[in-house]
Amino acid sequence: MTGPVGVRLSATRTRSTNDHGQPLGRPVEWTGAAAPATDTVLEGKGVRLEPIGPQHVDDLFAALCRPDDDATWTYLFWERPRDRDELARIFDANREAGQVTFAIMPVETERAAGFCSLMRIDPAMGSIEIGGIAFGRQLQRSRAATEAMALLMRHAFDDLGYRRYEWKCDSLNGPSRRAAIRLGFIWEGRFRNAVVYKGRNRDTDWFSITDREWPRVSAALDAWLDDDNFDDMGRQRARLAARPPEQQPDQQPDQKEQ
Repeated sequence: MTGPVGVRLSATRTRSTNDHGQPLGRPVEWTGAAAPATDTVLEGKGVRLEPIGPQHVDDLFAALCRPDDDATWTYLFWERPRDRDELARIFDANREAGQVTFAIMPVETERAAGFCSLMRIDPAMGSIEIGGIAFGRQLQRSRAATEAMALLMRHAFDDLGYRRYEWKCDSLNGPSRRAAIRLGFIWEGRFRNAVVYKGRNRDTDWFSITDREWPRVSAALDAWLDDDNFDDMGRQRARLAARPPEQQPDQQPDQKEQ
């Protein structure tokens, strides 16, 4: 018996159980994914993602680090930077940790208004996480923010060949949880007492999209981002429907500390 690329497969690999009656995962022809490059620019209609550099720091400090921006940093691992050098050190630390951090730049201003990172990058297993997301006020609840997330998903699945795309957040971070579900992520569970940060406990909620789910999510994102879905004032005509019908927001666990 041969596989789809002419590689001979054992009878065991084509069955759902082995000779001992034990269940097996589905066969996968897998050679690994590509690591994201540190110089890739992702272009969309309304937003561009650039690998973060010193040229973005001043704009990001202005967009995210004013005294009234404290709430933006509550669920991030860092306190709000008090000066641009402190913000730059965050990006340097991300780079040293192997993350690929992008500046999110709406095309209407050509100025960085937020950032996010690809992290926990495992090309051998085909798993990658989007995290460390911070949106300035211009990006919050905007078409550009959704397009930025769509660009990164497409890059991970279509360009780099990943099988799994992760999103994790503090279980008490309601906006992040709702954003993940809206974008089509599936809630996988809660890791209790997973992290201590800023002197407090974090139970971490895990979400993911797999390569088998990506066609559904991609089609929903494309339909929502289409110009015909927005009126002359830029208001959406139809809501984003990337999540599967069997997972509605009210089916998620309680937000209270457990």
